[in-house]
Amino acid sequence: MMRSIKFLFPIFFLFTILPGLNVKGQSLAASDTIHYPGEKHFKNVRQLTFDGTNAEAYFSYDGKYIVFQKNNTKDGIMCDQIWMGKIPAPGEEFQPKLVSTGTGRTTCAYFYPDGKHILYASTHLGSTDCPPVPDKSKRYLWPIYDSYDIFEADTSGHIIRQLTNTPGYDAEATISPKGDKIVFTSIRNGDLDLYTMNLDGSDVKQITNTLGYDGGAWFSPDGKKIVWRTSRPKTKEEITDYKDLLSKGLVAPTNMEVWIANADGSNAHQVTFLDKANWAPNFTPDGKHIIFCSDFEYPKGFPFNMYLTDLKGNGLEKISQDNVFDAFPMFSPDGKQIIFSSTRNNKNTHDINIFIADWVK
Repeated sequence: MMRSIKFLFPIFFLFTILPGLNVKGQSLAASDTIHYPGEKHFKNVRQLTFDGTNAEAYFSYDGKYIVFQKNNTKDGIMCDQIWMGKIPAPGEEFQPKLVSTGTGRTTCAYFYPDGKHILYASTHLGSTDCPPVPDKSKRYLWPIYDSYDIFEADTSGHIIRQLTNTPGYDAEATISPKGDKIVFTSIRNGDLDLYTMNLDGSDVKQITNTLGYDGGAWFSPDGKKIVWRTSRPKTKEEITDYKDLLSKGLVAPTNMEVWIANADGSNAHQVTFLDKANWAPNFTPDGKHIIFCSDFEYPKGFPFNMYLTDLKGNGLEKISQDNVFDAFPMFSPDGKQIIFSSTRNNKNTHDINIFIADWVK
């Protein structure tokens, strides 16, 4: 939504590089480990899912449930659908249920404050089939499906209302902890910018207006700030490339940085200056730090790990220590737990699973 990509970092990326990729002489085949040495902020790590591609798992406001997206071709889930489940007690099995329509492609689910409703983006009105993925044989690209719109549904899977209804891409929505605003990404003005709206879809306001991809925005715990990922093409060649790809419903996400602003978009400024792909940012529960995902340490653009920094980009700390893929971090509302997606312990498959851990400060 991410959330937190919030535009789903397309999980099919892993299918193009795993297994067998080497970075700095290390094999990137995931080992059967769920808690790596040096991950000092994690305690009591548990794996919640064990099959398929599971990503963008986000807590309900009471911290008892998660909503996430999943696909698993061998179970007939051909492209991402939205699932919801109660976080099990230790030793219990996680038993999620489908809460999207089961048609089209979905992404970026998030709970409403009442815990009885969710929002997510879906292409099902454009077609009940899974939309095609772009050719990545020569270059890694993200699709910006023009049939994505944002919907409100109840936790039984019934759509309550369609929140967006403009031509082109609308997705990547999250809700303020204050329970008053939704922030989302839209191409309605011809560029990928951030917008806010009320929980019922009214009072839409554009809050970014600089050329480049603005997406995956999250509110701070007090609802006063937002953090998001952005590309800012500057040279003539970069601008031409960006506009050409966008005209084809594509973006190249390999050069993004984390930005922060007031909730109305004012005082926008860059936080990270790491180059490469820095994305999936989110605030820590105290609102004083940002956790995000990056490949900046690795010349080949992989692995991805999670990092912590203050709001000025200082004090950078590496949080996850495995050598494959960790992303989509979110803290529980009480700050006691963290949830994330990872390829750790995937038995050398392409699976991405959801992990939850106690957070140690």
